[in-house]
Amino acid sequence: MTEAALNALATSVLDCAFRVHRRLGPGLLESAYEACLAFELTRSTIPFRQQLALPLVYEGNKLCDVGYRLDLLIADQIIVEVKAIEAVHAVHHAQLLSYLRLSDKRLGLLINFNVAVLKDGICRKVNRL
Repeated sequence: MTEAALNALATSVLDCAFRVHRRLGPGLLESAYEACLAFELTRSTIPFRQQLALPLVYEGNKLCDVGYRLDLLIADQIIVEVKAIEAVHAVHHAQLLSYLRLSDKRLGLLINFNVAVLKDGICRKVNRL
């Protein structure tokens, strides 16, 4: 996928997130935002997979069920990590970067819905493959 197409896809995903936040506002559980974002993605015909298991490859061995799950994988290109927390910390950024590395994906979006203005809760991460 070209850089322009990837950016356009990310913009469409964020448009869906803005619709969810406009309707719900902050203060709900992460699972509620994830479910509503999945609904908006479906309505926008954006392909995605939800709660996708992320295997860990260690010394050439694929360790399948170690508990890592991608909240949303958009069009097999963009990882979306949904949060509903008071504050995003370095560990949350590290989590998304680790998921990008483990899955060989280039772009990740960390979206914290527990903010008054959603643009303040969005962080874009790029994996330099």
